[in-house]
Amino acid sequence: MTFPFRSVESRANPETCGNPRVVRDRSQRMRPLLLTAALLLSCAHTQPVPSPRQVHVQVLAINDFHGNLAPPPGSAGEIRTGKNPDGSPLKVKTGGASFLARHLAELRASQPENTLVVSAGDLIGASPVVSSLFHDEPTIEAMNLAGLTLNAVGNHELDEGATELKRMQTGGCHPVDGCQDGTPFEGAKFQFLAANVVDPQGHTLFPPYAIREFEGVKVAVIGMTLEGTAEIVDSAGIQGLQFRDEADTVNALVPELRKQGVRTLLVLVHEGGVQTGAYDGCEGISGPIVDIVHRLDPEVDAVLSGHTHQSYNCVINGKRVTSAASYGRLITDLDLVLDAATGDVVESTARTVLVTRDGEGSPELQALIDRYDRLAAPLRDRILGQVTAPLEQPDDKRWPSGESTLGNTLADVQLEATKDAGAQVAFMNPGGIRGDLDAGDVTYGEAYTLQPFGNTLVTLTLTGAQLHTLLEQQWEGSYVRILQPSRGFSYTWKASAPVGQKVDPASIRLNGAPVKPAGRYRVTVNSFLAGGGDGFRVLAEGTERRGGVVDLDALEAWLKARSPRAPPETNRITRVE
Repeated sequence: MTFPFRSVESRANPETCGNPRVVRDRSQRMRPLLLTAALLLSCAHTQPVPSPRQVHVQVLAINDFHGNLAPPPGSAGEIRTGKNPDGSPLKVKTGGASFLARHLAELRASQPENTLVVSAGDLIGASPVVSSLFHDEPTIEAMNLAGLTLNAVGNHELDEGATELKRMQTGGCHPVDGCQDGTPFEGAKFQFLAANVVDPQGHTLFPPYAIREFEGVKVAVIGMTLEGTAEIVDSAGIQGLQFRDEADTVNALVPELRKQGVRTLLVLVHEGGVQTGAYDGCEGISGPIVDIVHRLDPEVDAVLSGHTHQSYNCVINGKRVTSAASYGRLITDLDLVLDAATGDVVESTARTVLVTRDGEGSPELQALIDRYDRLAAPLRDRILGQVTAPLEQPDDKRWPSGESTLGNTLADVQLEATKDAGAQVAFMNPGGIRGDLDAGDVTYGEAYTLQPFGNTLVTLTLTGAQLHTLLEQQWEGSYVRILQPSRGFSYTWKASAPVGQKVDPASIRLNGAPVKPAGRYRVTVNSFLAGGGDGFRVLAEGTERRGGVVDLDALEAWLKARSPRAPPETNRITRVE
């Protein structure tokens, strides 16, 4: 006996097993018992649908290492992890390149073949003397030993210019100082990335991205510095280079990467934000990184950031966004689960790992540090003079007005060093001050750490009106930069006033006399500021320029002349609400 069925599914559909009502003949003449039996027999031979194969990838990230090979001293080497029973901050001693290498090795052991070690910029530059005396070659060699894979170019990587940074990549002796340790410099085994740094011909300074493959799945990492780099780097070393918008740069590369079969895309960017919570938290995140992330293509899966020396672990606009403070004190451990078939990220988690100093560090890396330490010791340990009390760098919590004991001191030093050029006032940029100074003997190494950039002093002429403009420019841009003034200069600024109207012109005084808009005044700044650095564009308009000594040499002469030195008063800037 036959039945006039026009068509019946010949294979079992897993979605229909257990639900025979979805199987019908097109003539609508049903044979429920026979169909049910046939369907059950078919379902008995159905294999379970396999789960998609997954690939696990681990990304270990640091940022803003700044050549801190030895454990950073004092508060610079601490991370706040909570509170003590009495309510005081609970802090853990962290950092040191040998300990960093050990922690990286331990983390990498869980995924030895599927781990990337990356840096979000400022690996070098503004470094302690043991690295900077040798043009940061020791830090490059240390990171080779630590297994670094990729580094996005930060603004401080360009402190000595683009040509010198290329030497960091390819190797070779320094063009002036040669091979100072007596051995050839082989350069970085890791790759610098600079997607948004472009020369006049449209070529990037370094490759814009790198693609790595894990068990057949491609992962792309785009590396960039902040768009504002040109404002905070000596212009002489970056002539002809453009620094393009970070989000626009990434978004323009996405189609190119998709054509290459990339579905997992990470961004290393030397720009960041600020949050108010715990070191592994994300409380009230703000700053340039937030806008950048909101403008990124949805294809971007995670952003590993830096520049602000902050620590955070966030999800912003559906993307994981992290930063690991500075100086090698923390490591971001980003774990990605990828779908092997599609190449997409199925899951991402991140945690922030403390680089504790317990136990032993990496013996191989410590041997490298010890060798350079011995070479640097004779110069580093030379005593220049004494200070009677600690000198502290700018901190708006200590000094809401913006000035500081160390900032004022350095401005006084520069004024003293340029009197022969007619200097009447000096200003020190807060970003050029890289630490605090303890009471007692001041060594060359400590002085070098405070001012590691080797800027010369420049004395130039500004009108009183231009001086007012200079002060107003402190609040322009993405963050506030209060210039540290020398003795005899004072003014008042209003916190609630709009940008461009913060400073009362009538309050600006020099040695007690009002600064006249049409008056002409001799002003000393470092060579970085003199070119309009840090966004102080009006300084580039200064006339009658006269070059001076290196800032570090000026500090050495000042300490030697009359030690011990006492901290100056912090009464030069007045803040009102």
